[in-house]
Amino acid sequence: MAETEITGSGDPARTIATLWGIRQLPRRGPRHTLTTERVVAAAVEIADGDQDLAALSMRRVAESLGVGTMSLYTYIASREELVEVMLDRVYEEAVRRLGPRADLPWEDGLRRVAEVSWDLYMRHPWVLQVFTGRPPLGPHSIAKYERELSVIDGIGLTDVEMDAVITLVHTHVEGVARRRIEADRAVRRSGISDQQWWDRVQPLFAEVFDPERFPVAARVGEAAGQAHHAAHNPEHAYAFGLDRLLQGVAALIGTRAPGLS
Repeated sequence: MAETEITGSGDPARTIATLWGIRQLPRRGPRHTLTTERVVAAAVEIADGDQDLAALSMRRVAESLGVGTMSLYTYIASREELVEVMLDRVYEEAVRRLGPRADLPWEDGLRRVAEVSWDLYMRHPWVLQVFTGRPPLGPHSIAKYERELSVIDGIGLTDVEMDAVITLVHTHVEGVARRRIEADRAVRRSGISDQQWWDRVQPLFAEVFDPERFPVAARVGEAAGQAHHAAHNPEHAYAFGLDRLLQGVAALIGTRAPGLS
């Protein structure tokens, strides 16, 4: 898996101009045969196919478009800028799925935010390799944030708490999605399913594991394994964690003076 990409690594002025579609292409030189959108779409298609950013390069994108590598730099300044624009492009999908603010209970709204985020990771696993500690500043990134905040606006949270709740939802979804995707990647690389792996390992493990030495681990591990038919069930972890998270937000709202929630 590729090392983590970091948003904000490119030239800020050029990246923002590219993200917001205000950068002017050179008037002189060869005729422009591509558009920035076509370059970005080709890069997203490559990353989706690989489910990884490791092999993404300007050269590979150029080859997929049938042009020379140097011609891409007319539209995108660097690989770092390319990744940031790719991220904003897939965020456009999330904005469309979130839609305009609906008259829904806030709990349903947050569930929708989580669902859209989960689906985004499942369709574009490479997004998990992009570290957004420096906030993405593209139009769709901002629109996505606006739509997400709107589902909890006016329910009794402060502005800082609203930001923290959205961050908490994304942190939960991202963590479970990452584990799910890594598990799928392990199956592809090893060529055997988790059940096949356990069938091989279980007899060997039984010879060394003493349930009397680890009674709680033995009891709980057996119960969880029987319930999930696996050592871990990402979908259960997703639903269980989201339920607890929403309960926590409701409890926080409940501490406020009457009329604020």
